[in-house]
Amino acid sequence: MAYLEMKNITKIYPAREIVANLKVDFSVERNEIHAIVGENGAGKTTLMKVLYGLEQPDEGEIFFNGRKAEIKNPMDANRLGIGMVHQHFKLIPEFSIAENVVLGIEPLKNWFFFDGEKSCLKVKEVAENYGFHIDPRKRIIELTVGQMQLVEIVKMLYRQVELLILDEPTSVLTEQQVQKLFDTLRNLKKMGKTIVIITHKLNEVKAISDRVTVMRKGEVVTVRNTSEVDQRELSKLMVGKYLFFDYRKEKLACGRVILEVKNVTLRQFGQERLLLDNVSFKVHSCEIVGVAGVAGNGLGELEDVLGGLRSVTDGKILHNGEDITNLDALELRKRGLAYVPANRLRRGSCLTSSVKENMIISHHHNFLNRGIFDNKKVQTFARGLKEHYSIDGDTSAPLWSLSGGNIQKVILARELASKSDFIIFSEPTWGLDVASSQFIYQKILEIRRQGRAVLLISSNLDEILSLADTIIVMYRGRIVARLPNRDISKELIGEYMLGLRDDFKEERIKESGD
Repeated sequence: MAYLEMKNITKIYPAREIVANLKVDFSVERNEIHAIVGENGAGKTTLMKVLYGLEQPDEGEIFFNGRKAEIKNPMDANRLGIGMVHQHFKLIPEFSIAENVVLGIEPLKNWFFFDGEKSCLKVKEVAENYGFHIDPRKRIIELTVGQMQLVEIVKMLYRQVELLILDEPTSVLTEQQVQKLFDTLRNLKKMGKTIVIITHKLNEVKAISDRVTVMRKGEVVTVRNTSEVDQRELSKLMVGKYLFFDYRKEKLACGRVILEVKNVTLRQFGQERLLLDNVSFKVHSCEIVGVAGVAGNGLGELEDVLGGLRSVTDGKILHNGEDITNLDALELRKRGLAYVPANRLRRGSCLTSSVKENMIISHHHNFLNRGIFDNKKVQTFARGLKEHYSIDGDTSAPLWSLSGGNIQKVILARELASKSDFIIFSEPTWGLDVASSQFIYQKILEIRRQGRAVLLISSNLDEILSLADTIIVMYRGRIVARLPNRDISKELIGEYMLGLRDDFKEERIKESGD
């Protein structure tokens, strides 16, 4: 018997008429790294939620370490030695790192009282043992997305799990950090741990896993030894057809300057280091400018400023030569700004509203007839976007009933319908499968051909290198490199992202001295 066996697992959501898992058999051997791949909505995460006790199957059995397992909740899973790091973090924002890590198994002082000091020492020790550098006293609300990811991993390592499930663990990591994480996973394997990794990055499957299970529409398609299958074959197994990974851009002459950011500085009260430090760049028509960097180095702040969600301390932002500095989101919308945010669930959508309501939310006035919504016009518009963007789902259903890839397509469809000349994409394919990512890349290149200007903010270096004409790299709120996208390696950009290189350091020192 395998170390883990899930037999005949079926999970159906009747209210949404969704069959998430259908008679799934899944097994993992001890001391292996096992990858699960498939499109968004294929049932990968649901299957692992069943294993971790977050969902209860309608049918099926689980056997772990030779015994039948009854897993009713994550505490049961932890007691068995099963841990899970989620794609969308399960952290309490107002708690410290240490409090989040030890939650449920807190060290006590005098048998009854929470021992905060001991918690900090234990968490720091675990983190350092695995090469992570975190301040256990910091609150989650103060952390970047990348730091939150590390906290989730440390939380499971603290619980000394024997089988670790990782759901999209490298979404916000640089190439160097990915390699460091993979080294950690390999060391865990040598120490006797077993790892299941859900990922949409097929190169990662090849790099880290021993075996791979492919899922499609809630069922297992095949299980292969990773060494016996290539990325192209995996993509065909996932979606039923071969996908092409070469995004060759046409050579287009850049036109007029659409957006100009001039010496923009953002300071936060009580914090010495600037969040944005004298940031300047231009985006032309027919141009994609990619902004690369590790989370916490200014990417999120740049997104907020350009989206009208934060006011700059100094500097100017110009759109077609007109000053739009510190205009709020509503005013920027009126000017035609299109914006696909990184946080598509909280910032880019209303999950409880219908799909069609989300499609018209930014230009709903176009569907009013004497102050009343023209439902027929709304439905026709929504149906057109659904077909054009290959959105899988009922436009009258709540948005939360769609998969992550389809939610992103809804937001993309809505924003591109605005016909803006300038569009911000922030982490546009975070957590999406290969097919959904390819679709979004094609749309980004399509709007470039239309003469629009695109700012692509992304921590995904493959994405930046595939799409951008010009690459800007940010570190600690500053631009440290501005590079034409010609024969650049991920390793070189990674060095800039980690602060190992800085093309403008001497220039800044000279300016400071003056």
